[in-house]
Amino acid sequence: MAEINEQVSNYLAADVIAQRVAQIGAEITAQVSTTRPLVVVCVLKGSVIFFADLVRHLNVPTNLVFLGVSSYAGATESSGAVRLTHDLTLDIAGRDVLIVEDIVDTGLTMSYLLETLRARGPKSLRVCTLLHKPARKRVDVPLDFVGFTIDDVFVVGYGLDYDERYRNLPFIGTMQFGHGA
Repeated sequence: MAEINEQVSNYLAADVIAQRVAQIGAEITAQVSTTRPLVVVCVLKGSVIFFADLVRHLNVPTNLVFLGVSSYAGATESSGAVRLTHDLTLDIAGRDVLIVEDIVDTGLTMSYLLETLRARGPKSLRVCTLLHKPARKRVDVPLDFVGFTIDDVFVVGYGLDYDERYRNLPFIGTMQFGHGA
């Protein structure tokens, strides 16, 4: 049986990510005007590191909530079948809401989230994604804040994973797979 070897190469350095996250935080702060705290939704698990860094750069009152979705199930490509694994613990009706996602590629997961959350009657609903991979797009979704537009490569680190590993890398790397003897 052939052994699969994995290698990770640096794609976006930690300092480049940190600088861009601070810029996005300033952009959001400049565009948000709300009388109630902004509801910032962390899409679990991949966006948790980006989310934690981003909210520290928001200079507006916030309520932080978490939403779990799954569409990969151990694969390197979205299955297209999205399921909710953890629901919000806060009513978003009449509230300004910002969804924070790690990566938007096919758009299927974000389309599902937008449809699901719009049905709950928020005052406004915006999307912030660290990474956008337009080469994989299958449906159009509005992206209000984008950290980086990336090539069609498989990335890990800074919260993104392969089979639940590599989330703890401080940078974003590309994943290469090789076969051993």
